Amino acid sequence: MADRGVDLSALPKEVRDQLAELDLELSEGDITQKGYEKKKAKLLASYIQHLPNVDLSLPDVQLSPGHSADPSPSPEAPGPSTSSASRHHRAHRSGGARDERYRSDIHTEAVQAALAKHKEEKMALPMPTKRRSAFVQSPIDTCTPPDTSSASEDEGSLRRKAALSAVLAQSLQSPDYWINRSVQSSSTSSSASSTLSHGEPKTQPQLQPAASLLADVLAHTRIENSVPPDVTSSTPQERGSRVDLPPAVRGMSRGQSRSSMLDTADGKRKGVPVNSRVSTKIQQLLNTLKRPKRPPLSEFFVDDSEEIVEVPQPDPNTPKPEGRQIIPVKGEPLGVVSNWPPALQAALARWGATQAKSPALTALDITGKPLYTLTYGKLWSRSLKLAYTLLNKLGTKTEPVLQAGDRVALVYPNSDPGMFWVAFYGCLLAEVIPVPIEVPLSRQDAGSQQIGFLLGSCGVSLALTSEVCLKGLPKTPNGEIIQFKGWPRMKWVVTDTKYLTKPSKDWQPHIPTANTDTAYIEYKASKEGTVMGVAVSKISMLTHCQALTQACNYCEGETLVNVLDCKKDMGMWHGVLTSVMNRIHTITVPYAVMKACPMSWVQRVHIHKARVALVKCRDLHWAMMAHKDQRDTNLSSIRMLIVADGANPWSVSSCDAFLNVFQSHGLKPEVICPCATSPEALTVAIRRPGARGAPLPARAILSMAGLSHGVIRVNTEDKNSALTVQDVGHIMPGALMCIVKPDGPPQLCKTDEIGEIVINSRAGGTMYYGLPGVTKNTFEVIPVNQAGAPIGEIPFSRTGLLGFVGPGSLVFVVGKIEGLLMVSGRRHNADDLVATALAVEPVKTVYRGRIAVFSVTVFYDERIVIVAEQRPDASEEDSFQWMSRVLQAIDSIHQVGLYCLALVPANTLPKTPLGGIHICETKQNFLEGNLHPCNILMCPHTCVTNLPKPRQKQPVDVGPASMLVGNLVAGKRIAQATGRELGVVEDQDLIRKHQFLSEALQWRAQTDPDHVLYVLLNAKGVAVCTATCAQLHKRAEKITATLMERGGLNTGDNVVLLYPPGIDLIAAFYGCLYAGVIPVTVRPPHPQNLAATLPTVRMIIDVSKAACILTTQPLMRILRSREAAASVNVKTWPTIIDTDDLPRKRPPHIYKPPTAEMLAYLDFSVSTTGMLTGVKMSHAAVSTLCRSIKLQCELYSSRQIAICLDPYCGLGFVLWCLSSVYSGHQSILIPPLELESSLPLWLSTLSQYKIRDTFCSYSVMELCTKGLGTQTEMLKARGLNLSCVRSCVVIAEERPRLALTQSFSKLFKDLGLSSRAVSTAFGSRVNLAICLQGTAGPDPSTVYVDMKSLRHDRVRLVERGAPQSLPLMESGTILPGVRVIIVNPETRGPLGDSHLGEIWVSSPHSASGYYTIYGEESLQADHFNTRLSFGEPHTLWARTGYLGFIKRTELLDASGDRHDALFVVGSLDETLELRGLRYHPIDIETSVSRAHRSIAESAVFTWTNLLVVVAELSGSEQEALDLVPLVTNVVLEEHHLIVGVVVIVDPGVIPINSRGEKQRMHLRDSFLADQLDPIYVAYNM
Repeated sequence: MADRGVDLSALPKEVRDQLAELDLELSEGDITQKGYEKKKAKLLASYIQHLPNVDLSLPDVQLSPGHSADPSPSPEAPGPSTSSASRHHRAHRSGGARDERYRSDIHTEAVQAALAKHKEEKMALPMPTKRRSAFVQSPIDTCTPPDTSSASEDEGSLRRKAALSAVLAQSLQSPDYWINRSVQSSSTSSSASSTLSHGEPKTQPQLQPAASLLADVLAHTRIENSVPPDVTSSTPQERGSRVDLPPAVRGMSRGQSRSSMLDTADGKRKGVPVNSRVSTKIQQLLNTLKRPKRPPLSEFFVDDSEEIVEVPQPDPNTPKPEGRQIIPVKGEPLGVVSNWPPALQAALARWGATQAKSPALTALDITGKPLYTLTYGKLWSRSLKLAYTLLNKLGTKTEPVLQAGDRVALVYPNSDPGMFWVAFYGCLLAEVIPVPIEVPLSRQDAGSQQIGFLLGSCGVSLALTSEVCLKGLPKTPNGEIIQFKGWPRMKWVVTDTKYLTKPSKDWQPHIPTANTDTAYIEYKASKEGTVMGVAVSKISMLTHCQALTQACNYCEGETLVNVLDCKKDMGMWHGVLTSVMNRIHTITVPYAVMKACPMSWVQRVHIHKARVALVKCRDLHWAMMAHKDQRDTNLSSIRMLIVADGANPWSVSSCDAFLNVFQSHGLKPEVICPCATSPEALTVAIRRPGARGAPLPARAILSMAGLSHGVIRVNTEDKNSALTVQDVGHIMPGALMCIVKPDGPPQLCKTDEIGEIVINSRAGGTMYYGLPGVTKNTFEVIPVNQAGAPIGEIPFSRTGLLGFVGPGSLVFVVGKIEGLLMVSGRRHNADDLVATALAVEPVKTVYRGRIAVFSVTVFYDERIVIVAEQRPDASEEDSFQWMSRVLQAIDSIHQVGLYCLALVPANTLPKTPLGGIHICETKQNFLEGNLHPCNILMCPHTCVTNLPKPRQKQPVDVGPASMLVGNLVAGKRIAQATGRELGVVEDQDLIRKHQFLSEALQWRAQTDPDHVLYVLLNAKGVAVCTATCAQLHKRAEKITATLMERGGLNTGDNVVLLYPPGIDLIAAFYGCLYAGVIPVTVRPPHPQNLAATLPTVRMIIDVSKAACILTTQPLMRILRSREAAASVNVKTWPTIIDTDDLPRKRPPHIYKPPTAEMLAYLDFSVSTTGMLTGVKMSHAAVSTLCRSIKLQCELYSSRQIAICLDPYCGLGFVLWCLSSVYSGHQSILIPPLELESSLPLWLSTLSQYKIRDTFCSYSVMELCTKGLGTQTEMLKARGLNLSCVRSCVVIAEERPRLALTQSFSKLFKDLGLSSRAVSTAFGSRVNLAICLQGTAGPDPSTVYVDMKSLRHDRVRLVERGAPQSLPLMESGTILPGVRVIIVNPETRGPLGDSHLGEIWVSSPHSASGYYTIYGEESLQADHFNTRLSFGEPHTLWARTGYLGFIKRTELLDASGDRHDALFVVGSLDETLELRGLRYHPIDIETSVSRAHRSIAESAVFTWTNLLVVVAELSGSEQEALDLVPLVTNVVLEEHHLIVGVVVIVDPGVIPINSRGEKQRMHLRDSFLADQLDPIYVAYNM
């Protein structure tokens, strides 16, 4: 960087040119930053010593963080300011990286000033975390952490767009690496976060001392033990005092479970370790979000009513229009010239006959040299041939293919204007209607489908093209042209001269006087992307040519250089139609030539002494960039330089800059003529060339804030947010113009109001061809006055241009309707936003200035999205830096928040045929998740300002008693339900004599020894093991004898049973009962994953204080193995006994408990919140539970049931081990693990054994649905038949998964499965079986509830398909002997049936308490024996910890009463309290999983009031960032919540327990401890 402030004007010209060349290369991405600096340093080396003044500011080079200049702060050398010439040179030399349509020095300065404002408040945005493989760019591993060199900002350095844009350093290689390093006080970066300051003053020391740095970071990572910082301004929850529980019962107490923010494994409440990068970032995010937002939010109402959002109240200070109503503006009268032709074809005929040698068109080759010249004679004769061929040589005489008035597509590339001209005029002469379209490049071409819509609406079936073009079209393998997406079937006709027939002598074309028939159709793309055809009548076409001739003062025989597309718009109106009318010689410069040789059009003007040139701003800019090669260009011949996009508000600076460079080459200031056009009204206005020396027209300097409210205010206060616009001259001759309001009825605007320009003129389009409905609203508008009365009869056409009429009837255009973004009632112009984004020094980040701006509707308002292409060599840090600063610039200048800012790899945005960005396709890709960004920044927190106000929880003044009375008065039922009576004890010896299960088994072994109770199947479906009553009893006895001998146990000791699912487990259980010890079943560790599964086993063994472990030999070896020793201490296991080969011994006696209240077994389980809880089951509870199930399912000894469940806890264990022994039915046992190797095992067993009742888990059902869904035909062929199944019950402790059970039923309906068969059960820790769909009860009902009400703990039933409705299925019939009531968890009073509350249960088979070590029962005692605060004070209830409601249905139960259905909504511990409302994670997850096809699974949790969404990506990693906006959108739309963090992970990362439930708290802990290895983490601002 040798040139620190070399005054460029003092350098020789060739060195300056070489530097400019270098800049161009850098901005175009043809050279790396490093190479650029090397070459630049070499060029300047010899000048640096002996130049007179060396200014030490950085005028024009961005410091690349990796190679920063001399880090010692230097005193400022004032030095004279650089000469104005060099300043201009510098300002215009950025190269194609900057889309020059939007180039404006004034604007750039405004943006820089706006950013400078932010430098006081350092905005610390957390940088997203990205896995290395997700980086799309070239690796940047070589970067070192930067030091922070500052720059002073003199006027000159500001003028170069962003000058040195700040201490924006930190090119962090992996951003997180430096964040961690900085926390450990070893980094030199100026802050742990990416600071978005702007050029700090020189006085700042270069490096912060490490100590203060550490303090800075710790300030960001402060996590106290108090309430976490609250973003959403809802009231913080009450948090009880924390008692350190043992790990087993960690945080089990309801109400307090949420208070443990981050429980580490040993149960102590610690903060996050300071160097956890995740929490640093989230803290940073919180700090960012706590800043006040602009504009201030208006007050919203509480969402109890139907409406969700309220529109903010209007601000009284909003500027309002004050002028009088506008008077329509009249154009000059259209003069009548005697020799004007009666039709355009007549003009061609005239010149073809009288001026045959006169040149009509010169086309250039790719190098910019003339390729051929078409004379008027040739143009006439070829067009005649084509007309004759079209009418007479296609088809037969009796059945011609074409008739007058048919529409024909013209498919010609821009590089071949001659063929196009001939085709166009040939069609006019044949009186068929030409429809020029772009050449389709591929079957999936962006927008080809829309072109198909155009061809369809115009009824086009024939396409004309050239031989060369036809060869280039994509073909099918057998050589036919492919059917383009959305196109009608086309017949292709080649129009090269050799294929045309010379007309016969007597044939003459019919050239009628111009009438209202359609002459041609010009295509136009609407804002939504549909392509419509604007029909232009013959009279309109002729009148338009006459009006242009008069306005531009065209003379016969002039020369015109046309750089625009000759198929439509100005390029066609001037360069194909008006030019032929006036016998003008047109020189066409195609787009491809401009790309190769940007100066070509200027050279053509110079060589041909052209009088008129037709260009766009980009052509001015390109010529300016390349003009250094041309010493001798002379532009003095030009009398009119027509700027086709002069209506673009940013064109003014391009025109000025071009004039500055080329005035010395003879360009006169008054010849620059901006114009305004629209596809519907054709030319709207054009500036006439001024007289020599006359003053140039004035500019309007408007206030952006005023514009956003639709009023014109001259900008006075803040020059940063001003818009400078130039006029586009006067309206066309013979036209009448009004300005009307763009939305609603076409009411005339006031004089100081911005509105849509509407035109009445004979020279405009007549309709959208084939679309009468849309036509009426556009081409037949009658403006109305203030009172709503029409101002006249004449219809006007909407132009789609927004503008106003200035002094002297000059027309000013400030934007287009299609670029209009309406955000919270204010208007913003997409072009303006692009310009602001481009002014934020994009050279290092944005590829060729390619930026798209559009809005998407999310949550009742438009949200602005900016998508830019990222340069291949841009570093992560540069990109993030640029994005952060664009946010600030747009916020400062436009006062509007951005919703999403995305960077995609270079050249990946869909292109229009001329190489621009196809906005509509880009938007489509964004919404469908096909954009594949490489960087994304979402800012919903700052820009979504219309969320309903958070609900303030009212203090409960109303006692439960008055609630009850209130409900009774209102006629509402108390929500309670009961199962049927358990009935009198049946007259069966079994139950009268044997109240203990151990006695029942002995009794069965004596009375029916050979009855088979259990059959165990393997993966092949073979019965590998069976057990009769006698065999089971004998095996149990052997185990008892061994326990008594080897165990050294006392009665009531706990014994752990560690077995795979099978009959050994059952025998061991009864062996323990016989021995008088308490069995504890534990899932064995997974041999391939000991590190994760063994600690849980160890924990249960420790917590239950087990005296002994019963297991198999293989498992015993695992417990003592070296691998096991890596994760637990294997030396301290209790006694391990393997029960594989036991001696035949009988125990001396079999234990009988003294009372039925004694413990039978302990049931341990890990809840979804990650709590390990053990509950105590007494003998009495076991017996009544078995009896209740027997009654509900009608089980007796001749029945067979199939069980595919894990037998370790809950109802699964009861069905597997206890039920058969009690009821005597035969159980076929299918271990769920076997399904992994043989999916159809469970279903084929049902079919083979003709099973009527089966029990499974959700994970089994999901395996079958996903794995066998496509194979039903094959299974049917194998004879699989499920018509025998009458009940298939899913055993679960959660809300029924309706979608899964329904898809299971649908899929296997073909195999005979009854749609009524599938149902669910419900149990909880306090009561293992509350509901179970039996044989007697009515079918489970499904209801639809309103989700908005549910968040307020209200239940409102709605119709199926209602918006925001949630389908819920009843959780099965309530078991006999069970009572259920719905209770308010806070007041403990009973609730009415329209409320959501906690489900409380009263039943003889509830567990008798949690099993804990220390006397902690008091904490959880209320879970088991608790009383209502009002109502029935004597009944003891157990609290399930689940929220639900009860609804009385129309169905009748067995006793003939109306059936009360229990609906489970979700676990109270898992609910998320956000914005004062209650959310259930599963609802948000359902929405998230629907958001994109590649989301395999998702989980949500909250952390410090931020909602974190973790999504598993099943697609390729390049889709990872597509998910971020989609997830944010769907949660905002459907749940009115803003997602704080989106984490994209690999499939299988979300932990799921054996019951198929997500372990969200484990996931949260892993996320905060940074153990997920995410693909991408996005922090939403």
